[in-house]
Amino acid sequence: MGELTTGVNWLAVGVGTLFSFGLGGLWYSPVLFGVKWADGVGLEIEKDARQPVPALIMQLVGTVLFGWLVGISAANEALLLAVLIAITLSVMLIAAGLFGGNSRYAAVVEGAFVIAMFSIMLICHAIL
Repeated sequence: MGELTTGVNWLAVGVGTLFSFGLGGLWYSPVLFGVKWADGVGLEIEKDARQPVPALIMQLVGTVLFGWLVGISAANEALLLAVLIAITLSVMLIAAGLFGGNSRYAAVVEGAFVIAMFSIMLICHAIL
């Protein structure tokens, strides 16, 4: 269990999680990619729509785990492994979207979000 916690910069994990989760709110909003993404996955963005709480909770948990993974990689000087994992997740998410019938645009928006989150995590680990 020590290899999963020893040397992890928990401040960077926490800050990276908060910024990445916040970016998700902007990323999927009408300000950035939300309108065309929603159309590409068959959703309608309504002004007063209720937020999908279970999906948001799972996204938050996944974001913490992703930050932790970057933290483990940074602590073990294995950031290239984290890069490979991030690229793999992105590609698999794009593939899942395409298999699920989402538009190419929507699939790439989802895959690119993984890379954007990873970039935030890297920056947080570099400066904190």
